[in-house]
Amino acid sequence: MSPDIIEVKYALDTFYFLITGAFVMWMAAGFAMLEAGLVRAKNTTEILTKNVALFAIACTMYLLMGYTIMYGGSAGGILPDAWFGNGIANATAEEVLASNGDIYYSGASDFFFQVVFVATAMSIVSGAVAERMKLWAFLVFAVAMTGFIYPMQGMWKWGGGFLDAAGFQDFAGSGVVHLCGATAALAGVLLLGPRKGKYTADGRINAIPGSNMPLAALGMFILWMGWFGFNGGSELKVSDIGEANAVADVFVNTNAAACGGLIAALIVAHLVFGKADLTMAVNGALAGLVAITAEPLNWGGIGATVIGAAGGILVVFAVLGIDKLKIDDPVGAISVHGVVGIWGLIAVCFSGNEDATLVGQLTGIGVIFAWTFVTSLIVWAILKATMGIRVGEQEEYEGVDMSECGIEAYPEFTGSAK
Repeated sequence: MSPDIIEVKYALDTFYFLITGAFVMWMAAGFAMLEAGLVRAKNTTEILTKNVALFAIACTMYLLMGYTIMYGGSAGGILPDAWFGNGIANATAEEVLASNGDIYYSGASDFFFQVVFVATAMSIVSGAVAERMKLWAFLVFAVAMTGFIYPMQGMWKWGGGFLDAAGFQDFAGSGVVHLCGATAALAGVLLLGPRKGKYTADGRINAIPGSNMPLAALGMFILWMGWFGFNGGSELKVSDIGEANAVADVFVNTNAAACGGLIAALIVAHLVFGKADLTMAVNGALAGLVAITAEPLNWGGIGATVIGAAGGILVVFAVLGIDKLKIDDPVGAISVHGVVGIWGLIAVCFSGNEDATLVGQLTGIGVIFAWTFVTSLIVWAILKATMGIRVGEQEEYEGVDMSECGIEAYPEFTGSAK
């Protein structure tokens, strides 16, 4: 391969990596808008503060240690070779040319792409614990989650650890990102308890509607768009015909799965509730996206639609089932990212991926869940015993915007404006 071609391909693949990383970064806005729409007006500023702060914390912790833990090597496949340092290193021009195309993007672009993934995992947690968790307890947990909990299990798969050696298949993160985030959220919710008034002593479940459906719908579309970077960028390369075709297939399949999930969830919700439930439709689209993320390449468009539709059906019943267990998740994050994340990982076995086995997939699911749940529960428990994780009953009643942030999102509607 001529030096000129190597340079052009290197520049193109690096640029593609950076652009798809920017798409994934934009998912932070999607989570913020989705969650702001699905919480009550009196808790909007606080949920937005969580989302903007967790992104900055995630990027900083991943820079300080997370990236090194995840991609700095692991001789035994269990513990990282190094714990601290950013691990970012760009190859020199001489090294790139000498590789004859084997080095095809810069190290810094790889870091940027990976860092926005860890922020996505942490964003999943914020919605599940909304409306009753202390802001600073949440942010301290974000330090542990993004600096240690997420990178360790990520290293076991994407860093060449023991899960990768066991044959566990997870193309873009149905398990490494979504199941991990949902499991951390579940551990927090169990210790936190439900919102006041959500469940009654006689067993009734009270619906607590969100305040802004336009924001929730906007958040869904932002996430949908960002997912093209999430899955498409995970192909890592676009500079030859085969890879360009693969990226195009990933985009088509990702979109098809989201459509299948939304349509299926909307139909099922109508059959169950007698109404076209927008929140279920929104979560159905996201469920389809989570389901296809473990293997967005090997399906055809119809197959991807079916996989997404199965995720959309599953998420409706998962939301209802989790509610019956009195596990209060205001945005359905545990169902969308956890339950459907498991489905997406199992579905890889039917995709034609010759490396996928049911044993390998179940091993990955079990390890990610066990590691994340136990470590998260320990961190949440320490926070509960030291600084507390739940706001007071009066603060919860009045809304956490004023008590935690000192400003309301909609003062003109609540009488605070002068």
